[in-house]
Amino acid sequence: MELGGRRVLVVEDDVTIAASIAARLRAEGFTVDVAHDGPSAVSAEASGEPDLVVLDVMLPGFDGLEVCRRIQGRRPVPVLMLTARADETDMLVGLGVGADDYLTKPFSMRVLTARVHALLRRVERSSSGASGARIVLGDLEIDVDQRRVARAGVAAQLTPIEFDLLVHFARRPRVVQPRERLLSEVWDWDVHGTSAGTRAVDSHIKALRRKLGADLIRTVHGVGYALEAGS
Repeated sequence: MELGGRRVLVVEDDVTIAASIAARLRAEGFTVDVAHDGPSAVSAEASGEPDLVVLDVMLPGFDGLEVCRRIQGRRPVPVLMLTARADETDMLVGLGVGADDYLTKPFSMRVLTARVHALLRRVERSSSGASGARIVLGDLEIDVDQRRVARAGVAAQLTPIEFDLLVHFARRPRVVQPRERLLSEVWDWDVHGTSAGTRAVDSHIKALRRKLGADLIRTVHGVGYALEAGS
């Protein structure tokens, strides 16, 4: 992927950590803006319109969850959320307000840059996909071009990664998808198979079940998941 013109907004209240992240991303070829609190993060996103946001949860002014809600309410943008806690409830809340991925502190800069590249590759792949496609599986309807989803006639609001994950399943109904394959083909991770990676998959599956029905995706213990709609 060409990185020229790719802009990343780093939102982190710790000045030292923010500077380290920004320096590493600039070394990778990105243009980087930095904000240190909630209100300035929202303003910086609106004025700079970055291609991706690296967003810490704990911020002064208002927290990263509120920042994510506000920027996703304005336009869809991939968000990599940083959290000091690995509690699953916190992860689900972050994913529920529109975060695409998360990293638990402490993390290596190598892993962070790999996640940033993967998120941008996924967005590029999604935007260049075939338009006009419509998938119908039983009462599940997916308009790929318009990125709209409904089940039993009821529309659901999905985050970008939730939508891409659902489309991946819908194109392979009833086929069991191992977590590692989902991480590779949906998240486009170069580094996967870790506990953090499997938690990301599990959290997004729970979000899809919450929004579209608990019976939508079947757990195959020890292997992965399969879409049951239309069976």
